[in-house]
Amino acid sequence: MTHVKTPLGRRAFLKNTGLASGGLIIGFSWLNSCKPKAVSEKELEMALEMPKEWSEFNSYIKIGENGVVTLMAPNPEFGSNVKTSLPMILAEELDVDWKMVIIEQANFHPEKFDRQFTGGSQGVRRGWPGLRLAGATARQMLLMAAAQQWNVPVDELSANNGTVHHEASGQELSYGVLASLAKNIVIPEEKEIPLKAVSDFKIVGVSKKNVDTKNIITGKSLFTIDLQEEGMLVAMVALPPFGMKIKSLDGSAAKSMPGIKDVFTINAIPENYDRNGFDVFTHDEIAVVVGNSTWEVMQAKKELKMELEPISDSEFVMAGFRGKTTVKVPAGLESTSDHYAKMEEMSLKKANVLRRDGNPEAAFQNADKILERTYTAPYLAHNCMEPVTCFAHVTENEAVLHAPIQAPELISGTLKARLGLPEDNIHINLTRMGGGFGQRAYGHHLVEAAVISQKIKAPVKLVYTREDDMTYGIYRPTYTATYRAALDKDNNLIGFHVRGGGIPEHPVAANRFPAGAIENYLAEGWALESNITIGAFRAPRSNFIAGAEQSFLDELAELMGKDPIDFRLELLDRAIKNPVGENNDYEAERYAGVLELVKEKSGWNESQKPGIHRGVSAYFCHNSYVAQVLELSMDGEMPKMEKVTAAIDCGIVINPDFAINMAEGGIVDGIGNALFGEMTFTNGVPDHKNFDTYKMIRFKEAPETIDVHFVKNEIDPTGLGEPPFPPIFGALANALYKATGQRHYQQPFITGKQPLVG
Repeated sequence: MTHVKTPLGRRAFLKNTGLASGGLIIGFSWLNSCKPKAVSEKELEMALEMPKEWSEFNSYIKIGENGVVTLMAPNPEFGSNVKTSLPMILAEELDVDWKMVIIEQANFHPEKFDRQFTGGSQGVRRGWPGLRLAGATARQMLLMAAAQQWNVPVDELSANNGTVHHEASGQELSYGVLASLAKNIVIPEEKEIPLKAVSDFKIVGVSKKNVDTKNIITGKSLFTIDLQEEGMLVAMVALPPFGMKIKSLDGSAAKSMPGIKDVFTINAIPENYDRNGFDVFTHDEIAVVVGNSTWEVMQAKKELKMELEPISDSEFVMAGFRGKTTVKVPAGLESTSDHYAKMEEMSLKKANVLRRDGNPEAAFQNADKILERTYTAPYLAHNCMEPVTCFAHVTENEAVLHAPIQAPELISGTLKARLGLPEDNIHINLTRMGGGFGQRAYGHHLVEAAVISQKIKAPVKLVYTREDDMTYGIYRPTYTATYRAALDKDNNLIGFHVRGGGIPEHPVAANRFPAGAIENYLAEGWALESNITIGAFRAPRSNFIAGAEQSFLDELAELMGKDPIDFRLELLDRAIKNPVGENNDYEAERYAGVLELVKEKSGWNESQKPGIHRGVSAYFCHNSYVAQVLELSMDGEMPKMEKVTAAIDCGIVINPDFAINMAEGGIVDGIGNALFGEMTFTNGVPDHKNFDTYKMIRFKEAPETIDVHFVKNEIDPTGLGEPPFPPIFGALANALYKATGQRHYQQPFITGKQPLVG
């Protein structure tokens, strides 16, 4: 046992400590995944019997009188498995039999739960210390209750699989019996609560099935789109192109159609409102059609007649993780061709210096050889499987919402300001999300649905079509980066320079590798304003810069006559033994560790099979380290992904099967975006509106094999949802070079504009 002082404090995790019995529990569903494969009838009967009384230990844990345990999943689920993995941490420290566990999705409740945010690969990382403490506290209270019952010291007791034992007397009591006795126990201080040693874990580190699996494959209601309520209406919205606004709306034709209740416009953002970081709406006013059914509203929406006019330059204040900033929105109709022309122009101008080590200018002046390459990438659409949707029922005194949302806490303030209701009267129920990738962090759909419901005084389900979802934003920014390397006459790397820019942000992470490994280093960044709505996209900024950087390092290694893995390891060895600068944001040992592991597992030093071409890449982001080797063959002029070997250091792995799934998903997603992903604009209008022209990766284009390996250590969990995504862009580019003989500097790699094989 160890004692761990969390920075969060026990009060954050020990609320609702009245040990109330008989509490109302809604929406139970037994976990097939938790049931043993073979049980006796008696065991099955016992397992299926619902408790008549419950004891609530804290916001996360309830124990029934028959030993059944309910664990709350605090964070919203969009496929990252937090609904299963976070309760596994609780169950581990509680020391309960996983077969006796029920998982419930908690609704948004900032007083009960800390940081209900799934995103940034932070869900497990941020939840780890607090969830351990919550589980361990409940276990300690059960031990203390048993000690009182038997009149023995608590340190003579042990807990195992939902039972407390006293070895000396041979006595034992189940959690179900002890739960009601624990109501008289004073909640122990944090210093009195031992946490398990990692070596004693029995649940964490063991694969468990996703608790929603059965409901997903049997089509049970899990998503907002499934929700039906008496008197519910359906709403859809229509927006002008980026750079335009509604001058007038003629909805008379639409309003006369069957099933249509009303047509009007709304403002989703309050006037003069300092926006939160996930309020990104660039249209002040949007058109709305409300009716009885999705089909009727969809047809009526086609009859809307909007007179448009250009927007003017504007600006607003937006709060973010680093404080408030002023965002400027320029007027004008923007097109991709203009974007690239402006980016090329900006790349030649002076940029902001983000980091400077040594004397990079002198290094380049004295260089014998200079390698310079420029990389670009387009806007990307999220294209979650589930388009945007939200249910809202707003009455005079309260608002009830059911919504797929990654960060409910960061939209509740906007709802409060826009609806004029106290925050305590706004209830956000967290439904499962059909994908997220960053898009669900933004809560404009909640505000829109709530304002519509408030206006028409009825429950409403807001539904975006695929076309709405793809053309109303939010997009991954478009980026460019130019890399330069200076070599002396002996081919030693003496200087390194990266200058990155984009619309509306630059992608450069100035303190990441190879910063810290090169004596003379310069990082610069610039940005252009835009009125096209951008936002977080899986592994923001890393999703471009990793591919650019790793492609450049591959070409640089070739110029230096070095093996690409050995070259990276040489740089990391310098960062380990004699680092440059003090602000390097990565651990060089862990970085090198994944490269060594992927080198071994991929058989890098073994002879290549005929027709197989390999590329390597490695990157650090979201607190984790990933190295990948991609193997491909050529089928005519098209690449065929044969195998990806991945080595990952993300600390302790909670649920191995799902950790592998996360890595596989990131790799397939990355290959698809690298090959095909591209959103372009003409005069403010997105050129792609559905999957007939916006190509997503198909099954046959995914790798035949993905072989994932994790570095085994006892480091607290770090990120996993995003880190496997960025480096695959570079591994693919480098393998394509081996196969085709030409480097690929522009994403996507396969378009009608550039041949894949030169």
